[in-house]
Amino acid sequence: MKEAKLREIDHRAFLRRLGPILAVYSAAMSPPAEQLPGRHTIMERHASYPRFRAVVAERRGALAPRGAIHGFAYGFHGAAGQWWHDVVRGALAELAGREHARQWMDDSFEVAELHVHPDHQGRGLGRRLLNALCEGRTERTVVLSTLDLGPQETPARRLYRSVGMVDLLTGFEFPGGGPPYAVMGATLPLAPYEAASSSP
Repeated sequence: MKEAKLREIDHRAFLRRLGPILAVYSAAMSPPAEQLPGRHTIMERHASYPRFRAVVAERRGALAPRGAIHGFAYGFHGAAGQWWHDVVRGALAELAGREHARQWMDDSFEVAELHVHPDHQGRGLGRRLLNALCEGRTERTVVLSTLDLGPQETPARRLYRSVGMVDLLTGFEFPGGGPPYAVMGATLPLAPYEAASSSP
């Protein structure tokens, strides 16, 4: 099978690919089917946020099925008025003060989604997507949220730690219910994988 290539796409190309992108999200996260229309709306809104960037791992060519996306990642510049940004900033301020929140959130690149289809996991594709997404960003920090399963470390959290991310919040429940999340962050640029993996 021909390997998918990473491709940075603008917000218009992202919106054109929302169908196959949502299919990857659904396969990776197994959300209830009734939640997918709302996720579609959220992703459409995210594409309008400032300094939006998206990267897809996409197999193209005459023999590739239409929308052959193996994984995707996207993010944008965090700003007041964005739901995730405001909730996390408030929680960080409550935990450790306004200055702590300001240092992490005032000039942040917020990774909204990073998913690899289960058929293509375990091959380093998530790391490639994350590195490509963050490469060359001029924000001071990168922040994201990921499922927190307590002492059971997920592959996603191991990936994020390997590039220098640290826990900012753990066991955090976003308004509206749902499972607990960890909010993680790092200063940019991301640490090289070799350096991160060699540390004790």
